[in-house]
Amino acid sequence: MSLKSILRLLLIGMITFGAISCKQDEDIEPIEEKDPNIAINNWIKEVMDEVYLWLSEMKTPIANTSEPADYFESLLNRPTDRFSVIYPDYQQLINSLNGIELEAGYEFTLYRESSSNSNVIAEISYIKKGSPAATAGLKRGDIITKINGTQMTLDNYRVVLGTLDKTHTLTFIRYVDANGGFVAQPDVTLTPVQLSENPNFLDSIYTINGEKIGYVVYHFFSPGTGSGSTIYDDQMDAIFQKFKTAGINHLIVDFRYNGGGFVSSAVNLASLIGPGVDNTKVFSKTKYNSYLMQFDQLKNVQTVFKNKSQNLGNTLKNNRVYILTSSRTASASELIINGLRPYMDVFLIGSTTTGKNVGSIPFEDEENPENKYGILPIVSRSFNSLDQSDYINGFGPNLEAKESSERLRPFGDVNELLLRKAIEHITGIPSGARIQKLDRIDVGSTLEHKTRFGNLIDTNPVANEKISELIHKNASER
Repeated sequence: MSLKSILRLLLIGMITFGAISCKQDEDIEPIEEKDPNIAINNWIKEVMDEVYLWLSEMKTPIANTSEPADYFESLLNRPTDRFSVIYPDYQQLINSLNGIELEAGYEFTLYRESSSNSNVIAEISYIKKGSPAATAGLKRGDIITKINGTQMTLDNYRVVLGTLDKTHTLTFIRYVDANGGFVAQPDVTLTPVQLSENPNFLDSIYTINGEKIGYVVYHFFSPGTGSGSTIYDDQMDAIFQKFKTAGINHLIVDFRYNGGGFVSSAVNLASLIGPGVDNTKVFSKTKYNSYLMQFDQLKNVQTVFKNKSQNLGNTLKNNRVYILTSSRTASASELIINGLRPYMDVFLIGSTTTGKNVGSIPFEDEENPENKYGILPIVSRSFNSLDQSDYINGFGPNLEAKESSERLRPFGDVNELLLRKAIEHITGIPSGARIQKLDRIDVGSTLEHKTRFGNLIDTNPVANEKISELIHKNASER
């Protein structure tokens, strides 16, 4: 065979081998690591495209490989939307909405110690029953000066507060009447537990100058401990039955620390208060975005009162209910104020409320078990039976009284500031209590960091079923 023929055969062989190699390379798919954030963020976008109240104002998202919290935030219509939030764990979100948290069982308000320094102190707002804080003997009005030996300041208090979900030590002082001032107490060490808080904090009946007054302190709206429980709503029914049996003719409802919760519990409580209300009377109306409002089930969503045998409405003098408020009174509390106003005089004592007339639904990704996130986007706006919804700046009080202007007294003490003001208005007689006025700068509160704060959880079964159907349809097409 000639050299020319040999070269020709070698060339053909090389070409054939190259072609086979290329074919094999084409058949073998490159191994790629798929970013799990893509599936999570795609789910977030699909839900938001369906339900977000400000659909036309929703922003262009960042890359779908971003952290889900950042991706969700990039969609929101800030600053108009003050309340949409995302949580890393859906089940923890649901637990929190029902008052189940890992905590030591106390809430507090932060104040500047003095205008001449940057120190921050914490005044305990209330202690939760059965909690480590209750066992340790802490009381409302105690002032925390140090946490884990560290003095809080304007610069470090957020970092210090981040340690409260672990075992921590409090240095505090307590007002002692016999001493006429605050006295240092022994340090206490607290270990957080999984605590189930009961929102029905206190109820009392007073007879003062011939007036019979019922008083109830309610800290958040939850029907029960979850999974269909209605234990808390049932307890509220029992409280009102007790008021009714006692023949009260004035009612004071304390919402000063109530940042919201489930609409179903708001309906339950409002149905115990409103005069002549029943399941033929409208408590609230709900409106959604332009996409959702095209469906018949979502065009005219109304929530009616319940028929409650424990209802007090017709027994209340001057057709009036007194509600105690603060800047941390929000969402479902404001829904009650707005929903009762067409039916009675709702007299507010305290400070201007938060101003939240919009509601949420919690969403989880049921199609992707790897996605643990839960989102609480704003999906609706609430109106009363007269189509009124103009309280985005909050409800101003009929009688102003700022809790920061006095040291805290126990809940139920007739000399406690907000309760005292209500009793004085009811009886027309000043209490005569000698009170030291304080001038303090409010820095914040642990209540504002609660999952439930500022949340109005929409529970209309027909509307929620339709929205769920739409979400599932999208998920099945994913």
